[in-house]
Amino acid sequence: MVRRYYRPIITHAEGNKGSLALAGGPFLFSRCEVLTRSGSEGFVDAADVPDAWRLRLTRPRPLLARFAQVLPLMMGVLNITPDSFSDGGRHVAPNAAIAAAHAMHAAGAAIIDVGAESTRPGAPELPVGDELARLAPLWSGLAGLPVSIDTRKAAVMAAALDAGAVIVNDVSALGHDPHALALVAARGCPVILMHHQGTPETMQTAPHYDNALLDVFDWLEGRIAAAVAGGVAADAIIADPGIGFGKGLAHNLALLQGLSLLHGLGVPILLGASRKSLIARISAGEPVEQRLPGSLALALAGANAGVQLIRVHDVAETSQALKLWRACLPVPA
Repeated sequence: MVRRYYRPIITHAEGNKGSLALAGGPFLFSRCEVLTRSGSEGFVDAADVPDAWRLRLTRPRPLLARFAQVLPLMMGVLNITPDSFSDGGRHVAPNAAIAAAHAMHAAGAAIIDVGAESTRPGAPELPVGDELARLAPLWSGLAGLPVSIDTRKAAVMAAALDAGAVIVNDVSALGHDPHALALVAARGCPVILMHHQGTPETMQTAPHYDNALLDVFDWLEGRIAAAVAGGVAADAIIADPGIGFGKGLAHNLALLQGLSLLHGLGVPILLGASRKSLIARISAGEPVEQRLPGSLALALAGANAGVQLIRVHDVAETSQALKLWRACLPVPA
């Protein structure tokens, strides 16, 4: 049986009478592209989208309202690692990390994503004790900030939640540590499930997809179902397509070009493409510290696709770009 996927064509102003609110608003769609693994079958009116798909596309996403009312929200990246691909070594000292977290929050980051293990391509796994030791000096200085913990390990998730973190961000989608799913379910905290192929050590060794967009959709759909079956509330889940995690340039572009399809998962979408190597590959080979323009372009592309959360290194600059983007829309966003 041929499976059909429905990618909403997003508009930023009132369309025809058949327009529906995407994920509860503020954007609309009146048509969807019908995709199959054989290609596109063209477009249908929103009214002709099957009920189950239409429900997932239109159902409000209240999860992030606790952080801010204006979408997309920004998640500021704070790596306290010596070897992360972008900011490795900059925030190893606890005082520097704490100061950076507060500065990002003041600049507009609704959430501060704190990570102590590098998951850049080729990075080895960090022992859990080392990861905990890197994080321990930070918690008192981060008190009161909306913190997510970027980790694959249940023990680190538990320690961070005990210290006040409010979201778990797992690049393995709760698949790395056999205790992670039960922990997240028991704690009742929101969780970000990110698509990946392989591990950080191996993920960029000849990644392969039959259809990158549909393969990632199916995989995330499966991980969401597994999380719900394991006791995680459906409205506590955020999905991340994992730009750059086990993907070549063509795979990343297919995901970015078809990004609005992921609203069909029925959960908020996070886009994390800041400073990643696809910018240099499309542009002129710029080193990581010269990828701000490309990062802003990708953030705005995500905003136009209706993603609810954008993970960025350059918070103040992205905040300015999003303010101008909102001001230019025909309706408030």
